[in-house]
Amino acid sequence: MAGMSKTSHTQQHRALWLSTIAFTLCFAVWTIFAIIGVTIKAELGLGEFEYGVLIATPVLTGSLIRLFLGVWTERYGGRLVFGLQMIMTGLATWALAWADSYTTFLLAALGVGLAGGSFIVGVTYVSKWFPADRQGLALGTFGMGNVGAAVTKFLAPFVLVAWGWQAVAEIWAVVIVLMGAAFWIFAKDDPDFAARRAQGIRAPSLAQQFAPLKNLQVWRFALYYFFVFGGFVALALWLPHYLVQVYGVDLRTAGMAAAAFSLAASLFRAYGGMLSDRFGARTVMYWTFGFSALLLLMLSYPPTNYVIRGKDGPIALSAEMGLVPFVVTLFALGFFMSLGKAAVFKHIPVYYPNHVGAVGGLVGMIGGLGGFILPIVFGAILDMTGIWTSAFFLLLVIVLVSMAWMHVSIRIMERKAAGAALDKLPTFAELTEIHDPDRTAMPRMIDDWRPEDPAFWAEKGRRVARRNLWISIPALILAFSVWMVWSVVVSRLPGIGFNFAQDQLFWLAALPALSGATLRVFYSFMVPIFGGRLWTTLSTASLLIPALGIGYAVQDQQTPYLVFVILALLCGFGGGNFASSMANISFFFPRSEKGNAMALNAGLGNLGVSLMQFLVPLAITMSVFGSLGGQPQVLSAGAKVWVQNAGFIWVPLVIAATAAAWLGMNDLADARASFREQAIIFTRKHNWIMCLLYIGTFGSFLGFSAGFPLLTGIAFPDVNALQFAFLGPLVGALSRAGSGWIADRVGGARVTFWVFAMMILSVLVVIAGLDRGSFSFFFAGFLLLFFFTGIGNSSTFQMIPVIMRLEVARLMPELPSEDRRRQSERESAAIVAFTSAIGGYGGFFIPKAYGTSIAATGSAAGALWAFLAFYVVCLVITWCVYARRGGLLHEIERGRATAASAKSA
Repeated sequence: MAGMSKTSHTQQHRALWLSTIAFTLCFAVWTIFAIIGVTIKAELGLGEFEYGVLIATPVLTGSLIRLFLGVWTERYGGRLVFGLQMIMTGLATWALAWADSYTTFLLAALGVGLAGGSFIVGVTYVSKWFPADRQGLALGTFGMGNVGAAVTKFLAPFVLVAWGWQAVAEIWAVVIVLMGAAFWIFAKDDPDFAARRAQGIRAPSLAQQFAPLKNLQVWRFALYYFFVFGGFVALALWLPHYLVQVYGVDLRTAGMAAAAFSLAASLFRAYGGMLSDRFGARTVMYWTFGFSALLLLMLSYPPTNYVIRGKDGPIALSAEMGLVPFVVTLFALGFFMSLGKAAVFKHIPVYYPNHVGAVGGLVGMIGGLGGFILPIVFGAILDMTGIWTSAFFLLLVIVLVSMAWMHVSIRIMERKAAGAALDKLPTFAELTEIHDPDRTAMPRMIDDWRPEDPAFWAEKGRRVARRNLWISIPALILAFSVWMVWSVVVSRLPGIGFNFAQDQLFWLAALPALSGATLRVFYSFMVPIFGGRLWTTLSTASLLIPALGIGYAVQDQQTPYLVFVILALLCGFGGGNFASSMANISFFFPRSEKGNAMALNAGLGNLGVSLMQFLVPLAITMSVFGSLGGQPQVLSAGAKVWVQNAGFIWVPLVIAATAAAWLGMNDLADARASFREQAIIFTRKHNWIMCLLYIGTFGSFLGFSAGFPLLTGIAFPDVNALQFAFLGPLVGALSRAGSGWIADRVGGARVTFWVFAMMILSVLVVIAGLDRGSFSFFFAGFLLLFFFTGIGNSSTFQMIPVIMRLEVARLMPELPSEDRRRQSERESAAIVAFTSAIGGYGGFFIPKAYGTSIAATGSAAGALWAFLAFYVVCLVITWCVYARRGGLLHEIERGRATAASAKSA
């Protein structure tokens, strides 16, 4: 703020009020489709989805352009950028009157969206005129320009009725162009820009401006703004349509009611800035999220009729929010969203005074994208559920996630500042008198972790490690259950009225594996960045999304195929959890027990597949949740099923596992590492070799689990595949859980070699069963495959820590022994997680290979021969690289076997 001392109050106020008026007019143009869009929808005969895309398109442009406009404002000054932006917006708005098709309306709407970029230009420009202790009020006042949405909703309906929607576009275009010219004439360059230009100082480079974007804190602010601003824009666009459809009012009344919300969400922004200056932006954000959650809970409750069985007969009750209470509640919601918008942008100039353009641009862009994405999602959820209030429920979920992230982040900062003192406090204040911190405290972050020290391990380490393991296992069981539940749901879809082609069904069966494997790549690096406790909690809670989505989607036969594709991809959340879970557990155990611990975690976690395939077919035959679970579907034979239970039954279990992870798990300081530190594994050749071998073991287990029910139903239509489907994954999971000690004792490479040899023989049995039409041969071959893949899953993971201990010692001999240990364990954990990610792709390619082989030849035998050839390749690689005399693991495994034999003798 080099030139601020030379500015007068008159100059500050002129800059503020010119910017506020300009932003008001820009916002009025940006939300123009909230009014004229309803008429255009009727003229063009648009569906709900097409209408949602049209009204959201300007929001997309206005959001994406914010990042660039913020940077350009830092470089060229707000006076020039703001003026040009308004003039170009006016030209695009005028073009609306010339549009004559849906495509041309979309193109013009992209240009109208430039109006939304004005926000970051104004924030960057205004913040340069005021000191830090007045920026909250100043930016809050500027943000009052959101009232432009209310201006449009108040005035545009009258202009539309009098002269048509084209007149609205033309008048708004002329006004915005005139304002752009006036801003260029009367505004002054901000003090920083003027001082920099006078001294001949070059503008900061793009790299300098974008540097803060690597901070997670910036993205947290962006999520807050996604709700307070993105939610505001989305509701501003959605409410007129909502009010017309739900309450049956005319467009003018709907516009006035929606304008009340827009006024509340705009005018009080200055007050929010003042409160942020006085009490702190963090406090205001707590108020915003807390009250917004309460109000959205009220708004999201659908109209409901109750019948209570009283002593004198049925008592009928109903719950429904009338128009006046609805508008009042919306006004209150807008008030708190207004406070939140000011509080978010109070943070940015304080934390990033020299990067307001870039940071504010990103935060504004994410917030604006909320205004684009949310109306589309509102329409999609409405189509899927048929419940109008589902839009408010979605906003409630976003609020709860934002508030939880904010609170956790604050707690982490407090712990960094006073962790030892916080650990000594009792859980509840009432326990102060009897609290003994040395006996009852359980620190979440463990700084001293020495599993290789026998005394430490016996006294403390084993107890803590096992507690984390036994909390991790149920969470992983649920992750696999939700991940693979789609294989059962897909097999039931044709029977309950969804007429999808066979190839479409194979795609649905394969997509969870594809998304799960892809997510594993990212999840592989999350534990060292966020900590095992926090990431396990978040990743487990994420399973609620597909579980609930499945429960609602299968109840409506009009649910489009695209929705099922999205749900199949969301089931991949469960697949991603495996990578982070295995990486987390690997840090807790010493080398001598690591193989068995990971085998238990993965093997018992894999039980989720067989648990799902056993439990879901039973659950869908009964009304588990009564009326809360929805109505049954009727099969062609007349039997009733509740396929929604395939998703709903996991919800209470997921909630319990999430709470257990948060309350009972620990973070290890030694496990913390940045992505850059972990990325070294991409230079390790053994990382890629083990990825290939793990595709052969775990990829086969996953792919066979996903494709077995559908393949059996096609190859042996007289066999009820769901009666047998759970046995294969059960055998594979148990063999993995029970065989970890074998690899620890004999050596992972030797076990893996024989695993691939036996898998080759097992595939031949399966092929023989198909050729002979013998289900017994077919099923026996698959059980053998599942058995040996389970053993191979365990043995390959046992190999990785041994390999990396040898490799780190060879590649980094200069490291002290303790640092070498940490480095090898860190790389081992990252490779374990990354190989699990790559191996997960087998779950996608195997079902797809079945479908391709059947489409091309009429039989799945072609795919099975391809699998056999791949296992031969894996066997040769295992022998040549690791198991043969001279191989990397030959000496250490033979030495281990000799020692074990001597000990037993």
